[in-house]
Amino acid sequence: MAQATLTPTTEATGPEPARRSRGRRHRGEDLTKVLFVLPAALAMVALFGYPVVKNLLMSLQDYGLRTFFTGDAPWVGLKNYTTVVTDNLFSQAMVNTALFTIGSIAFQFVIGLGLALFFHRRFPLSGVLRSLLLLPWLLPLIVSSATWRSILEQDSGILNRTLTGLGVIDDPVPWLNSPSVALIAVIGVNIWIGIPFNVTLLYSGLAEIPDELYEAGQLDGATGWRAFWYITWPNLRAVASVLLMLGVVYTIKVLDIILGLTGGGPANATQTLATQSYERSFIDFKFGEGAALSNILIVISFVFAIFYLRSTRRAVDE
Repeated sequence: MAQATLTPTTEATGPEPARRSRGRRHRGEDLTKVLFVLPAALAMVALFGYPVVKNLLMSLQDYGLRTFFTGDAPWVGLKNYTTVVTDNLFSQAMVNTALFTIGSIAFQFVIGLGLALFFHRRFPLSGVLRSLLLLPWLLPLIVSSATWRSILEQDSGILNRTLTGLGVIDDPVPWLNSPSVALIAVIGVNIWIGIPFNVTLLYSGLAEIPDELYEAGQLDGATGWRAFWYITWPNLRAVASVLLMLGVVYTIKVLDIILGLTGGGPANATQTLATQSYERSFIDFKFGEGAALSNILIVISFVFAIFYLRSTRRAVDE
């Protein structure tokens, strides 16, 4: 009777310690994962979170040059945002930012895709040429700007001298001094700088596409343009989506290229939100207004990233 009574008790209570042991082991594993991630999380908060929060607070304060001496930064709410948005240059800077971003990304992507397809075909010295193609991307942007500024000089620039010598133009073109041409010239320089990055990512995406797909496509008559449309592009869409998103986030805040070429001129023809933010902060020393403009840039980039990712995911699901 004793054994009959004890046996059910042992069976009922036996699995409980094992479950507690497994629970402690899982908690220990979770704690280990948290400890591994914690340093990276703290670094992200320190390097990215704090500057963003500080910039947001500055945009809501009258934060000027005297603040560095007195420490006084009165709270003004949304006044800085109202000031910069109602400024006469804001609408022009918005249009220039849109034209600069769309023009740069469109041509960088199209030219980069063409070059990536060209280099995807194996031929002698293709590796050397791909390495040389990276030079514009590896050069410091201020060096590239200075070089292109000398090339685009109206009187002594090599571009005008070459075009004049070939009989393409009769008079030198004021590439950087004409309000109607300066933005086009700046966009052209930014396209030249961004092409290598597009080629690198697109070439990597092309290299991941299995050759068996093209062989199977040939059997079904998918060659040339049809092979690109039905095989290459669907498999390259994910890389293209990331590339275009990164391009927008990067291009919309380009500053050093414009400062090195035109400084925002002539007649504010190349002013963008990024250059306006720089001038408000480090020329006019109105740090609150400069922070407001930079926050507008952040919001635009964030909204575009969300919209583009959702549209891309919907296209992939379909």
